[in-house]
Amino acid sequence: MQGVILRGIRGAIDVSANESQEILKATKSLLQEMARQNLVKNEDIAAIFFTVTADLNATFPAAAARQLGWSCVPLMCSQEIDVPGSLPRCIRVLMLVNSRKTPEEVRHIYLKGAATLREDLIREDLSR
Repeated sequence: MQGVILRGIRGAIDVSANESQEILKATKSLLQEMARQNLVKNEDIAAIFFTVTADLNATFPAAAARQLGWSCVPLMCSQEIDVPGSLPRCIRVLMLVNSRKTPEEVRHIYLKGAATLREDLIREDLSR
């Protein structure tokens, strides 16, 4: 069995509107699913980076992590590169965790329309 090492868990979800409550609800759902599927406890989380597309500015998605009680986790929000034709109203997350999982065991979570961003990972997760 390998020791604890820093691993990145990716995730994304899209929302239907630029509304604070919708952004917070979707972000909470995504964070909880990322933690659940990877057996992550609050104390395992080293940091979380959030990006949002340019059309989302009603609130900081990091506020959802605070609402989950993750008060000691370093959080950072930024704007995603505005690539023409990319998925609109999208929240992306990079959660850095201390884990014993191998890279192949990490489950990356893409919910709702964001599943199209990494279909290769979605298919891979379904086969586990």
